[in-house]
Amino acid sequence: MDALYFILIMAGAIVTYSVIMYFYQRRILTTLSEEEFKAGYRKAQLIDVREPNEYNAGHILGARNIPLSQIKSRMKEIRNDQPVYLYCQGGTRTGRAAQMLHRKGYKNLNQLKGGFKKWGGKVKSKN
Repeated sequence: MDALYFILIMAGAIVTYSVIMYFYQRRILTTLSEEEFKAGYRKAQLIDVREPNEYNAGHILGARNIPLSQIKSRMKEIRNDQPVYLYCQGGTRTGRAAQMLHRKGYKNLNQLKGGFKKWGGKVKSKN
C-alpha cells in the first residue's frame, strides 16, 4: 500500500511540474504561426536547436545550428539585443532552449508553431 501512495505522489509531482513548465514556457516564449515566423525571421537570429544530423537532413534557409545539447556552451554566439527565433522538429526542445536563454537575460524569444515538421517555406539540406 505504501508503494501505491509513493507512485501516486510521484505521478502527481510529475504532472504538477509539467503544468508549471508549460505555463512558464508560454510566458517567456512567443509561439508564432508559419506566416508570422516567415515575416520576422530574416530580421532576427534564426536558431535550429536540433542535432547536426537533423539539421543536415534539412533546415530553414538561413538558420544556424546550435543544438540544445550545446546551447549552454555556445550561448555567446547568440546576441541578446536582437529577437531570437527558435525551432526544433516538433516544438519540445525550443521550450527548454528558451528557458536556458531566458535565465541568462534573453527576452525576445519566439518559436515556430509545430516546429520544422510543419514548415512549408524554403528548406536547405547538406546531404
